[in-house]
Amino acid sequence: MENIKRVYCLYRVSTVGQVEKNDIPMQKQYCREFAEAQKGWQIEKELYEKGVSGFKKSAKERDAIQEMQADAVQGKFDVLLVFMFDRLGRRDDETPFVVEWFVKNNIEVWSAMEGQQRFDTHVDKLMNYIRFWQASGESIKTSIRVKTRLEQLTEEGHFTGGTVPYGYKLENHGRINKRNREVGDLVVDQDAAEIVRLIFYKYVHEGFGAQRLCKYLAGMNIYKENGENFPNTTINRIIKNELYTGVVHNGKAKSEVIPELQIIDRDTYE
Repeated sequence: MENIKRVYCLYRVSTVGQVEKNDIPMQKQYCREFAEAQKGWQIEKELYEKGVSGFKKSAKERDAIQEMQADAVQGKFDVLLVFMFDRLGRRDDETPFVVEWFVKNNIEVWSAMEGQQRFDTHVDKLMNYIRFWQASGESIKTSIRVKTRLEQLTEEGHFTGGTVPYGYKLENHGRINKRNREVGDLVVDQDAAEIVRLIFYKYVHEGFGAQRLCKYLAGMNIYKENGENFPNTTINRIIKNELYTGVVHNGKAKSEVIPELQIIDRDTYE
């Protein structure tokens, strides 16, 4: 009788963009073809992690890892198969030991692209650690590249995401991101900008606080875009937002003053 090995497959992508690019179906195809080519392998379960960072999230925070560890203890499968080992994680202080944990619990750990991870010798253990040390380094470098690019875009005066502040709107002017998609640029919403100027005037020259401003705007039948009253939190965000001076900012990165985005002057803001 053929010796059947029960296989669990784990598929993981770190970002929504990878989900949209169908990275998981690609991983699944490779793993299924690899399992089919092995003698006696039978896929029992396929686990999916969508938008889960293998660098930022520890194994204890990942439901799929926890489920597989629980099933391993109960002897429910024999082989853990991934597309590449970094799908298990990219933390050099943790992931090598997660892999070793599975092996010590009689689970063979395989990558469809890299083969089996063994722990027969000291060299095996060293190579296991080096693999995830490299993966961790790649995550850090990717994070730095993304952060640097966002800072560059901000300094150039581009909106890099998040909630569009009251007084502005997004318009497409032909700017394309790295995924070849058109992205919006901030422009002043002239009607809302008048309300912003009114809020600053009342705050600076007439001593209105946030709560009083909320009541004043409601009394003047001035509402947010969704028809609701302005809450205190929105007023406070408005009077603290440097963008109204024409300076785009994201963290410590700032642009020069962009006149076409300026709603109030610098003295009023200060």
